[in-house]
Amino acid sequence: MTTPPAPGPAGLRTPGPADLVVTGCTALTHDARGEIVFVDDATIVVREGRIASVTAGAPEDPPANAAEHLDGRGTVALPGLVNCHTHTPMVALRGLAEDLSAHSWFNDWIWPVESNLTERIVGLGARLACAEMIRGGVTTFADHYFAMDEVAAATAESGLRAVLGQAYFSSQGPEGRAASLDFALRQRGAADGRITTCLAPHAPYTVDESDLAATAELARDHGLLVHIHAAENREQTANSLARHGRTPIEILERAGLLDVDVLLAHTTGLDTARDLPVLRRAAGRAAVASAPRGYLKFGWDTTPVRALREAGVPVGLATDGAASNNTLDVWESMALTALVQKYVERDPTWLTARQALDHATLQSARAVGLGDEIGSLAPGRRADLVLVDVTGPHTQPVHDLAATLVHSARSADVRTTIVAGRVLMRDRALLTLDVPEIVAELNALLPDLVDRSHGKRIQEYEG
Repeated sequence: MTTPPAPGPAGLRTPGPADLVVTGCTALTHDARGEIVFVDDATIVVREGRIASVTAGAPEDPPANAAEHLDGRGTVALPGLVNCHTHTPMVALRGLAEDLSAHSWFNDWIWPVESNLTERIVGLGARLACAEMIRGGVTTFADHYFAMDEVAAATAESGLRAVLGQAYFSSQGPEGRAASLDFALRQRGAADGRITTCLAPHAPYTVDESDLAATAELARDHGLLVHIHAAENREQTANSLARHGRTPIEILERAGLLDVDVLLAHTTGLDTARDLPVLRRAAGRAAVASAPRGYLKFGWDTTPVRALREAGVPVGLATDGAASNNTLDVWESMALTALVQKYVERDPTWLTARQALDHATLQSARAVGLGDEIGSLAPGRRADLVLVDVTGPHTQPVHDLAATLVHSARSADVRTTIVAGRVLMRDRALLTLDVPEIVAELNALLPDLVDRSHGKRIQEYEG
């Protein structure tokens, strides 16, 4: 189809020479109703970090008039993927704790090892994670971890866009919350505006209600998103009901966190009868990040995407950290979301490939609070896009392009990754990060990182 995309934000100045022109691709766009429309033989023009136009056929400006020209023949141009919930430095723990219950995974392995974290390990892990995400077509990630100034530096160096929050527990006292706010205010708008910040209380079972209420007040005062784990599994919800008489979602409501914008990680333990009415009446924008691979590994239920979608709650795609998920492959999250939802709903007509692409693009952008800036290839949007090669034997022939992208294509088919009009990977070659150098330095630090002989934990997991 060649229907032109719906217009994006207004305010573009008189056109000048293009910074970047992509020609000959098929572009995934959205119409005025938000439905996906594929534009054949498309030309995408980028000026000053934003998309100036997406048109079918000949370019608006001759390619010679642009600072850079990319030949998109054989590729599909998509809005860059968004990893809506991760812990990037945890790539340093990839594969360390396998085939364990959540209790053992946290208490016997991850939280003892995280007692050994240094700022340098955090920075190296974040850089390695950024390289992995660039190669997998992710252009924006929402991160929730410690020593976040290091993650901000990695974001700036890599060229990615990010929504960053300094995690904290109530066991840290008021200083933990204060440090999260300090980070959010200092780093907001950093990396040439590519960094957005948030407050990041860990979870209702590690952050008490008074701390959550204080967080809500800070978020309201400073216009900040709150990024928090909530109702991660059914055990957490059952324990919350037993201890407090409220679900984790009801605790967040009582603390005022649903009166501000909040990103809820996982919610596989959502009590739909009790919690969906709470989310429907939220005064703020409540959204969910779903990371299906980790749920399968832990034997949990999955995020109730259909019920949330019907309740008007955006559901974005995520990977969680690589310590539990082993990968930061959002492409895999998209395919698993489609398949797992069909299985749990016992309905092969749900979730469709086009719906999966919607969650991977616009829904994910809305989930992290950037729905007016990214998630769609439309004039005025940030020029965050990827070119995906669909000429391989595993993607041919193409009868249904949406199905090809979701069920046949892989993250390794991403040929080029662009953020704010800057090419971060061209023809599979990373341009901003030196992976062998990062890996060599990180590997030298791993023996001290994984030593658990000290017997300490940064926190206690009770569910």
